[in-house]
Amino acid sequence: MSATLILFIIASYFGVLLLISHVVSKNTSDESFYTGDRKSPWQVVAFGMIGAVLSGVTFVSIPGMVGTNYFYYLQFVFGNVVGYVFITYVLVPIYYDLKLVSIYTYLESRFGIKSYKTGSLFFLISQSFGAALRLLLAAKILQYAVFDAFHIPFFVTVLVILALIWLYTHKSGIKTIVWTDTLQTFFLLLSVGVTIYVIKNALNLNLVETTSAVVNHDYFKIFNWDFNSGSNFFKQFISGVLIAVAMVGLDQNMMQKTLTCKNKKEAQRNILTFSLVLAVTQFLFLGLGVMLYMYAEKFGIELDVENGKFINTDTLFPMLSLNHFGTIASLSFILGITAASFSSADSALTALTTSFTHDFLDIKHKNSKEKKIMKNRVLFGFSIVVFIIIMVFSQSKGNVISLIFKVAGYTYGPLLGLYLFGIFTKIKVKDTAVPFICIVMPMVTYLLNHYFILLFDFDFGFMNIFVNAFLTVICLILYRDKKNIN
Repeated sequence: MSATLILFIIASYFGVLLLISHVVSKNTSDESFYTGDRKSPWQVVAFGMIGAVLSGVTFVSIPGMVGTNYFYYLQFVFGNVVGYVFITYVLVPIYYDLKLVSIYTYLESRFGIKSYKTGSLFFLISQSFGAALRLLLAAKILQYAVFDAFHIPFFVTVLVILALIWLYTHKSGIKTIVWTDTLQTFFLLLSVGVTIYVIKNALNLNLVETTSAVVNHDYFKIFNWDFNSGSNFFKQFISGVLIAVAMVGLDQNMMQKTLTCKNKKEAQRNILTFSLVLAVTQFLFLGLGVMLYMYAEKFGIELDVENGKFINTDTLFPMLSLNHFGTIASLSFILGITAASFSSADSALTALTTSFTHDFLDIKHKNSKEKKIMKNRVLFGFSIVVFIIIMVFSQSKGNVISLIFKVAGYTYGPLLGLYLFGIFTKIKVKDTAVPFICIVMPMVTYLLNHYFILLFDFDFGFMNIFVNAFLTVICLILYRDKKNIN
């Protein structure tokens, strides 16, 4: 397919995003960037959040990982659903009752200023790495599909993507993103649907036969009962619950969209609807993964294998879409990955800007002109941070989604421990000890996992977030403020 045609499609797509931004940014207030004026329809927020959570990583990593991890990821998804129920009925009411803009303000009222700053800082670190790794994968695909043909260096590709995001988000931020994410989710799901249809026809199967072929395939293994495996059911399910709570419920990026809903009840409907549709969508991605491997096997397409295992599985979907599925499927894939690129990065940069300006710069006490200048500078600054992280990890290989969840286990673990301790106990802690606890416990968790693998051949897997949060809670108990016990 012509790189020029692909570039035209991307430019047209971006033009639509700019048009949405222009329409939405009319009649905005100082708070529109951060709260969307709390007028977003919950149905729109729920649909848009699907694309933001899926991102480019899910778009290519989940189908690819089926060849090495079967359907074990579905165990993690089951846990996610339970986690979203906790978010709906525990966290959302807290955030709405306190009328929070930055959700980490809760930590100040519960523990103190140092705990508040520590929680926000851990989010900034987590989100910066998460956003960068998600955008990295999408940027690599766009580089391969388009920009290599024009001999444009990879770093320029990344800079262009970040600049485009800045153009349509800097005016009204989350108010724009709620609507652009809806468009982006549509193109993500459209791409998956088109790909499934193309593969089905290529394999000469109807819909019922396709479903039967997937369900009866060797890769259709949902449950892993090997306790030493990182993909063990209990590890995956429990970590799915905790990571959903941490990466959505304790994540300014995700919750900022939810808090744009008109009221608490609509926000809860948003989370429940979003969680169920997301679970079904992730199941479809896994099914698509089986179909991709079936297609490669039938048509003799060689895949990267090392020691009897598939490697570089993130390249499977892009490679087949761009080289074997025809023009329509290729265009839909490009639109899907472009949508994923913008959807994952735009809301992340807005959330990082919101958290930093509210938690560290006290922007709410500035006048309108100062707020605008400060907000734009911070948004630009985090764009540079994300760019630097992308370039550092630009040579990484393997499936990125596992890397993101492992990093999340270490960075969100202390946050999870703080919130669970704060919500379910009335114990006061020494505020000055919290930063030390939150820095040391991820290190301890890493060392424990290392020695458990070495001595017992036992991998925590995604359960490192449980260990991290548990150790954080134990330390908070040890450093309780005995003079102020309720």
